[in-house]
Amino acid sequence: MSDYDFDLFVIGAGSGGVRASRVAAAHGAKVAVAEEFRVGGTCVIRGCVPKKLLIYGAHFAEDLKDARRFGWNVPDCGFEWQTLRDNVLGEVDRLEGLYRNTLDSNKVELIGERATVAGPHTVKLASGREITAKYILVATGAWPVTPDVEGAEHGITSNEVFHLDECPKRIVIVGGGYIANEFAGIFHQLGSHVTIVNRSSTLLRGYDESIRDRLLQISTVKGINFRFNAQMERIEKDKDGSLHVHFKDGDPVSCDVLMFATGRTPNLDGLGLESAGVELSDKGAIKVDDYSRTSCESIYAVGDVTDRLQLTPVAIREGHAFADTVFGDNPRTVDYGCVPSAVFSHPPLAGVGMTEAEAKNRLGTVKVYTSDFRPMKNVLAGREERALYKMIVDATTDRVVGLHMIGPDAPEILQAAAIAVKAGLTKQDFDDTVALHPSMAEELVLLK
Repeated sequence: MSDYDFDLFVIGAGSGGVRASRVAAAHGAKVAVAEEFRVGGTCVIRGCVPKKLLIYGAHFAEDLKDARRFGWNVPDCGFEWQTLRDNVLGEVDRLEGLYRNTLDSNKVELIGERATVAGPHTVKLASGREITAKYILVATGAWPVTPDVEGAEHGITSNEVFHLDECPKRIVIVGGGYIANEFAGIFHQLGSHVTIVNRSSTLLRGYDESIRDRLLQISTVKGINFRFNAQMERIEKDKDGSLHVHFKDGDPVSCDVLMFATGRTPNLDGLGLESAGVELSDKGAIKVDDYSRTSCESIYAVGDVTDRLQLTPVAIREGHAFADTVFGDNPRTVDYGCVPSAVFSHPPLAGVGMTEAEAKNRLGTVKVYTSDFRPMKNVLAGREERALYKMIVDATTDRVVGLHMIGPDAPEILQAAAIAVKAGLTKQDFDDTVALHPSMAEELVLLK
């Protein structure tokens, strides 16, 4: 008989927590997972899945217009936000049910309460019940940051945006990262007047400069407004519900919806980690070793609470590696090198490996190959919008160390190309591959 109620107690049923629970149970562990809200976490409930469905919906705005150039007699079409919203939320409900079924079929006990850490081997539920476990895994994800500015309570975050009663006529999005640019594209295509407000002069920090500059250029031409180096002073709300965003410099901006996309922070408030001596970083994230173990040997953490890479596939791999290590007698770590990422803006961009600036700093001498072209569909549709592909090569070894692109289906193309970068293939390997014509992806093997 075990000295504990469970072999593993997981706090948080998001992507990392569900994967860790399922795999640990498959290894024979007795597992429980506590979730105070809904199963599926940020990605399924209020993140990448519903957002991508909104992006699909928004794309029809241009697709319907373009169809006329391809011979389709498409009439002027109206758009109903409520229909898209409700269908997206219905899909979220369906996916949550699948996640619950996964836990149930693997004999993982799901506890629908908030759980906090009460000691190295003890958790306390909101009901007051205490449960013991040989190991505790913290997988509570991250939470949107709200700026400390007067009137901030009038704004929303990405948590609430999926539940709006109507599509706003005017929306101000504060932030310059992937969430800001993705929702700017969504609402612009759905007919909103969009303004992005950014406190710095840089969008999408960390992505290749040429690619992010192209997105800014395209977004501006489409009609999205940008306000850089803007420091908010206060937000006022009129009786009719409209908002006015005031800045320390410049004129205020009026809108119907104000959305904050100003970053995410590890979701650890009130979790009780101090009771087990779990150390946090200067940024408020849980410190972990290569095996996701915290400073308390019985407590582990995976996903966005560790602030390693805030990406769903990374959290899933961390959860799987943890379960294999602790319960599967197969110690494994996660390789964070060459992790591909994408921004589902309009158009989308994607990248893997080093940017041009990073490669020059780390390698010294590099070769850069680009293809700046108009996709075939855009040509016939009468759109001037151009795609840009960029390959970064180590001049000494001829190894491809980075691929970055913006254009239709860029993330879909990059996923396969990322395998080549991860494998350390050379520019010559790309050149030796016969092009698949006509396609946009063929540009990757034709770069000069």
